Amino acid sequence: MLFIALLILLTLLALLADRGGIPGLAGWPARMRLAMAVALLLVGSDHLLTPQRYLAMMPDLLPYHLELVLFTGLCELAGAIGLLLPRWRRWAALALALYFVCVFPANIKNALEGLDVEGLPAATWYYWLRLPMQPLIILWALYAGELIGRRHTATEAGESHSTAG
Repeated sequence: MLFIALLILLTLLALLADRGGIPGLAGWPARMRLAMAVALLLVGSDHLLTPQRYLAMMPDLLPYHLELVLFTGLCELAGAIGLLLPRWRRWAALALALYFVCVFPANIKNALEGLDVEGLPAATWYYWLRLPMQPLIILWALYAGELIGRRHTATEAGESHSTAG
């Protein structure tokens, strides 16, 4: 849920930036994309800088816990960068949606067993409440990458080009 809260906060900051005249943030997909990219840059960096915080989340049936934590951090960083590059945006969004499905077992483990890691919530209810947020994060990635949501029609595209010139 901390990740969702961070996404919402960053999206609202992007909205304020758009209202303040910062270019490139018109529309919710652009704001949500920037928010997800920044959030993933922060969380991905944390995976690489403090991997021990994430080791307790790893399901026992998976091998190479440290390597997987580092790999997930790299995936988050790559996804963040990909979202910001128009050529790779859709692929990054799809990869991130798949990534968020793949890390869901760790969320289940946290809900079932609890988690006692410095800097993360210790209350078991938090991890149970976190579980239904995962589909929202998946949808967020797909919407931010413009794989789902409203699409422009050919008429709208022509109208926007004719008023721009």
